[in-house]
Formats: sequence, C-alpha cells, structure tokens
Amino acid sequence: MIKLSVNINKIATLRNARGGKRPDVVQTALDCEHFGADGITVHPRPDQRHIRYSDVYALKEVLSTEFNIEGYPSPDFIAMVLEVKPAQVTLVPDPPDVLTSNAGWDAVKHKDFLTDTLLVFREAGIRSSLFLDPDSGQVEAAFATGTDRIELYTEAYASQFPTQGPMALQPYIEAAERATALGLGLNAGHDLDLENLAYMAGHLPGLMEVSIGHALICDALYFGLQNTIQMYKAKLAYPE
Repeated sequence: MIKLSVNINKIATLRNARGGKRPDVVQTALDCEHFGADGITVHPRPDQRHIRYSDVYALKEVLSTEFNIEGYPSPDFIAMVLEVKPAQVTLVPDPPDVLTSNAGWDAVKHKDFLTDTLLVFREAGIRSSLFLDPDSGQVEAAFATGTDRIELYTEAYASQFPTQGPMALQPYIEAAERATALGLGLNAGHDLDLENLAYMAGHLPGLMEVSIGHALICDALYFGLQNTIQMYKAKLAYPE
C-alpha cells in the first residue's frame, strides 16, 4: 500500500496571513491522522512564511504517524532535525527565496556535501530521502551519497499528464526502475492531485510514499478535509 503523507504547509500559510492561531496547525495535523493520513510532512523555510520551527517541535510531541521534515540542509535545519528526530528527513536544494520547490538535487555536483550531511542523519537513526529529478544518472549519483530513499520531483509529470497521458510518466518509470535495482526506496511529490495520482500509483514501480499538500488542501475547501483525504487514499488503493 502506497502511503499518503499530507503536507500541511498551506494550513500554516493561512494562519500566518491573519496572525493568531487559526487554523490550528497542530490540531489540523492530528485531524489528518485521524482521517486516514499515513504521515505528516512539513517544509519549514528560513523566513517562516508558513511552517515555523516552533510548529515542528510542537508537532513532534503529538504525532503518531510518520513525521517527514523537508528542507534545505542549512546548519539551523540540520540542528533542528537532529533534535526532533523525525522518521524521515527529505533534503531539497531550495534557496531561501524560491516560492516552492522547483528542481531536484544535482547529486553529482553536490556529492561530497550530500554524503557528509546524510551521514549525520544516518548516525542519528533518521531515514533520509533526496529530492530528485527523474534522471537515471542522478539516481545513481544519489545512491552513491548513501541516501535511503529518493523523492521524485513530479511537477513535469503533473503538467504534461493532461496532454501527454502515459508518456508523461515514462522518465519516472525509468528512474524508478533504476532506484529499485540499486535498493533505494522511492517517494514522489509535487503537484500530484486527484486527476493524475491514480495513474502514477498504478504504473510507477516501487512507489512507497507520496507527499501531497497544495492540491489536497485546495480540494478540502470543496470536499472537506476528511472526505478529501479518503479520496486521495482511494486513488492510491485503487490505481488506474
């Protein structure tokens, strides 16, 4: 069964827009768990424009499902992850000023940096994942860093799927097959939604987990949070 990790950054964005504590980020995460989410994902950024470091510490105290922390491995980020000790840390190459993740790691260029950083997490017993474009060469380079998993950056698939259909997934299938051959775990995320998720779930070999935030929260405005989570779970349980 492919796991659904709900990214709650957008809940924090809404809270921060008005100030105060509404909506309650921690309570929403607990509700997501109660409604069937297999995990909770957060991506704190240096400017704290959505999830704050204080949210991360508060969530660690109450979550019972898998906790996944995404982010660029700055010294502050690494220190926080080592204190919180989530089930998984997903490293992304985002500079501080980007709106959202827009590329995977160049694991060839940054091999030494990633290898040293991942060793710190491995020694702390934290599973690691690298955000990666669907490129077999990058998959091999990621494997050489010692990461436990990769997370395929699915923006290209999501944007191409409405017009190209199955062909949009082909580079991801090739990357996934290479990851499986190397023994890497496989996650996926970015712009996945109710229209494109089921096909990916049914045809991407070795897929273990998807992280979905923006589309899921948008759908929840119409369908309700509980119903929406179950709709996404159904896409994973009964893929096309």
